[in-house]
Amino acid sequence: MAGGSYYVPHQAKWPIVGTIGLFVFFVGFANLLNGASIGPTVLAGGTAILVVMMFGWFGDVIRESEGGMYKKNEGMSFRMGMGWFIFSEVFFFAAFFGALFYARQLALPWLSGEGAGATTQAILYPEFSFTWPNTANGPEAIGGQFEAMGAFGLPLINTLLLLTSGVTCTIAHHAIKEGKRKSMSMWLLATVILGAIFLTLQVEEYAHAYNELNLTLESGIYGSTFFMLTGFHGFHVAMGTLMLFIVMIRGFRGHFTAENHFAFEASAWYWHFVDVVWLGLYVFVYWL
Repeated sequence: MAGGSYYVPHQAKWPIVGTIGLFVFFVGFANLLNGASIGPTVLAGGTAILVVMMFGWFGDVIRESEGGMYKKNEGMSFRMGMGWFIFSEVFFFAAFFGALFYARQLALPWLSGEGAGATTQAILYPEFSFTWPNTANGPEAIGGQFEAMGAFGLPLINTLLLLTSGVTCTIAHHAIKEGKRKSMSMWLLATVILGAIFLTLQVEEYAHAYNELNLTLESGIYGSTFFMLTGFHGFHVAMGTLMLFIVMIRGFRGHFTAENHFAFEASAWYWHFVDVVWLGLYVFVYWL
């Protein structure tokens, strides 16, 4: 290869293990949502497979990195790969934001008779009047009436937590660039704690939504978009917290230098992406 050698790893079993784990995970999740008794068991099995895959694959990569097998060309490949991964994540969330926009700005106004929707309203739902959210939950009130989640309280606290975590993560990045490994790990510890608190409060928010607001996945298009956007974001926060936790442990064990710390950079990029997505969520899901 022009520009130097390139390390080619041994044949890895982890991609197929991860594929199987994801398949089992989503089969279990789908059954759980549909009330099947096997759902929780299959979901737990898929989760276990994914955890084993992550520990095994991460372990192999860490040993190769600490063994000096990765040079400039590998580093460039890693950065390009992480950049494209985050790019794909942008479009993943854009699809859900697009669904929210289409329902709120186009479909529901058409159904209420705006623009070209007058004929649609007369045929499908003549008494419909557009409001967001439609707390009456449709003509049959499937799932019952609900209340929308407000922008203050837990959502505002979580916004402040994530913004603060972005600051602590950035301070940690500057620390390792200066070769201060212990300082990096301590600031990452603060970031991980903030991420864990965010997830805990989100669980509390969901309990409040289900038990006190009657806001569930059955609460029309509002409930669907609310839980899909916040739920997938929460999953990404959990993954980002795990990534930063592993980087923190590695820092305490003496890994990383001022010149070689891509694992930290990749995790930091991911974390800042999660922060930006949450700001969009807070504005368009909670606030507006």
